[in-house]
Amino acid sequence: MIGIITDSTCDIPEELLQQYGIIVVPQIVVWGDEQFRDRVDMTPDEFYQKLIGNPIHPHSSMPSTQDFEEAFDKAIAKGATELIILTISSAMSGTYEIAKKAIASLKIRAEVVDSKGPTMSLGWQVLAAARAREAGADFSNILNQINQVRKKLTLIVAMETLDFLQKGGRIGDAAKWAGTLLKVKPLVKINHNTGSVQPISLVRTHKAVVDLLYRKFFEQLTSVNNLRIAILHGNALANAEALAERIRTEYNPIELLINTTGPVLGINTGPGALALCGYSED
Repeated sequence: MIGIITDSTCDIPEELLQQYGIIVVPQIVVWGDEQFRDRVDMTPDEFYQKLIGNPIHPHSSMPSTQDFEEAFDKAIAKGATELIILTISSAMSGTYEIAKKAIASLKIRAEVVDSKGPTMSLGWQVLAAARAREAGADFSNILNQINQVRKKLTLIVAMETLDFLQKGGRIGDAAKWAGTLLKVKPLVKINHNTGSVQPISLVRTHKAVVDLLYRKFFEQLTSVNNLRIAILHGNALANAEALAERIRTEYNPIELLINTTGPVLGINTGPGALALCGYSED
């Protein structure tokens, strides 16, 4: 039995985590003198309510090796004899290295996979692993399936302001925008080879950034057939649902998920952000 473990930046809807028995190691939100486990002690709704107007800007902290070891023990207690652990991009966090250290003491086969992305870039790879396991794939074939999905992934994020990206420190190559007026709305993408943030454009209005998000996402997909797409939002469900309706009408994907961007990633993207993440199975 192969256990699948990931961290809480995956943004996979809770019902799918439960369905596939995926174990999640929470990242940490640090807010002043308080610490909250991502999606455990602080829900996304609570996070965005607290974020708006709060003079203290939160930051994130990684899980410990002990946190991962506890997740390993949980998986083994459920019967796992092999483990596959997938983490947020190593270019954005030290979580991958911590997971690598944590597996050193294991006496069973285990592999840590750098997803080269955040949110559902990680999430789609985790789901691909879980679904391959359900279909009877062995350890090596699951790793191969993860790699194949990663090669096809597109993730583009539209934000209402540059402020949170700059304060969060996960700005990557978009650092060239540092000092830009905060009234502009940035559009960025994830490079799934380097695992880093890359700038696309700055626009002035909400409508313009959403339209550009939509257009750029579908332009960069390898195919528009047999699509699996996730819409992530920073407490902006109505906007996410409007995007979903448009996508269903124009592309009819085989899977379309909507979820709130979790607290740890929301630190960097802020309220009102929208993201499209997905790939074609063709």
